[in-house]
Amino acid sequence: MKKHTIRQAAERCSFFITVLLTTLTLAACASAPLPPTESLNMASDAIANAEQAQARRYAGAELEEANRYLENANKAVEAEKMSEADRLAKQARVAAELAMARTEVAKAAAINREMGRSAKALDEELQRQGDQQ
Repeated sequence: MKKHTIRQAAERCSFFITVLLTTLTLAACASAPLPPTESLNMASDAIANAEQAQARRYAGAELEEANRYLENANKAVEAEKMSEADRLAKQARVAAELAMARTEVAKAAAINREMGRSAKALDEELQRQGDQQ
């Protein structure tokens, strides 16, 4: 009889250990993943850099899009949808970088136009001086 009782106890113990390990595994998987802090910080920094470079003036739509993506990323973090938050934060960074690039292009075009006007004015002045001599 003792063999039979020891065997039953061992089976029960094995069953409870299996249940305990399964429960611990499920609890570990159920814990909320960490927020994508690095992606959120990179997006915030990119937006701040674009704003400092006057992107609102030259690429307002892209800057607004970046801000919307970042806002939605923060909402996704609150809803504990971390992979979606990471994706949205990365889209915010890309939109901010696009705003920055468009701003740089617009500024370069303005400088180019000004240099063209200056060259034209210089040519006209040289032409007048040549005609006077």
